[in-house]
Amino acid sequence: MLTVRRLNKSYRSAQEQVAVLRGVDLRVAAGESVALTGESGSGKSTLLHLIAGLDQADSGEVWLGETCVSALADAERAALRRDRLGLVFQQFNLIPSLTVADNLAFQSRIAGRHDVHWQAELVDRLGLGDLQKRYPEQLSGGQQQRVAIGRALAVKPLLLLADEPTGNLDEDTADDVLGLARDLVGRTGCGFLMVTHSARLAATLDRQVRLHAGLVA
Repeated sequence: MLTVRRLNKSYRSAQEQVAVLRGVDLRVAAGESVALTGESGSGKSTLLHLIAGLDQADSGEVWLGETCVSALADAERAALRRDRLGLVFQQFNLIPSLTVADNLAFQSRIAGRHDVHWQAELVDRLGLGDLQKRYPEQLSGGQQQRVAIGRALAVKPLLLLADEPTGNLDEDTADDVLGLARDLVGRTGCGFLMVTHSARLAATLDRQVRLHAGLVA
């Protein structure tokens, strides 16, 4: 599903090159949920951005299925994110002017992959049935994150990437939302890679990968 090979990334800071990733290798299989852990500054979010094609590595390769993401042009990477990736972040990034129902369908409609039956199942599994006509500002944090997860999964992605998706939620709500995400990932068979600082949440996934100083520890 996902293969990362010898990935390197540096940034210039105060006229010096700072190595963020130094030859990272990583695999996530179809239907597997993996927690990416490590201290702040270890390169977790940078790795997620490179996998999603939001940034380019200095060297190395990112493969999503049979597609080499790192070899794609900007427009091709954008199309890949739209069609084959689900992205969930700590900030919910919902569209304020759209209802819950329209936010859920937003990515899948743009991708031409909207499935009304799958969206109805997501609405049911995520407990959003009575909220579909509401707007994001009318929802709690946990409800907004449920919508964000539903939107990411509505396109039936090959890979779901989540960067601290429960960071703004209380512990009980975080457990509930992550449990739903795991169940839905299992239902679709997509891969799931989640950045988290929580050892407790990381332990609920299939496998843990720790980054330390830009390397898999």
